Amino acid sequence: MNVKKMTLDGLLYQNPVLVQMLGLCSTLAITTSLFNGIGMGLSVTAILICSNVMISALRKFIPSSIRIASYIVIIAGFVTVVDLLLQAFLPTLSENLGVFIPLIVVNCIVLGRAEAFASKHGVLASALDGLTQGIGYTIALVLMCVVRELLGSGTFGGGILNGGEGIRILPEELGATLMIMPVGGFLTLGCLIAAAQWLMNRRKKEARE
Repeated sequence: MNVKKMTLDGLLYQNPVLVQMLGLCSTLAITTSLFNGIGMGLSVTAILICSNVMISALRKFIPSSIRIASYIVIIAGFVTVVDLLLQAFLPTLSENLGVFIPLIVVNCIVLGRAEAFASKHGVLASALDGLTQGIGYTIALVLMCVVRELLGSGTFGGGILNGGEGIRILPEELGATLMIMPVGGFLTLGCLIAAAQWLMNRRKKEARE
């Protein structure tokens, strides 16, 4: 188990959003405030870790012919737990994220890591994989949220800081409403993907030299 490689893969080289292009539906839909991004990122991270550990522990007992159905049942159980906890302790976040919490059941990030990694590796390595992939996903969401919220609403930390209103950075009249609309999500995501590709190519070039 190469901890350094797994960490770099989760954060950059195999980032689920910026490189693997997974989970884009929720990424584009909920990244309008920092509160939403952090909440969604931590929820997916918790589900990734728990489902990876459970699937890894049961990998030798799950028949190959029904493995995908079994993975979905396991993931659905943890998604239900997270959904109920959010409704109980963070109702505002639960309302903001809406249907995208239950839809984690079919999120390609969670199911993809179960099939590609947890079903083939030990419990500890699978837990680390879930953690690093979850952190990478959360970072991508936070970057999206910061850019869209700042340019769209002129604030930072919406839902968290300053009584939930966020800290005003730009005058309200300078906010580009376009950035908190769907098209703003596509534009921001495209720029972040381009930045990630540039950074990876630069690191590869430096390694060759």
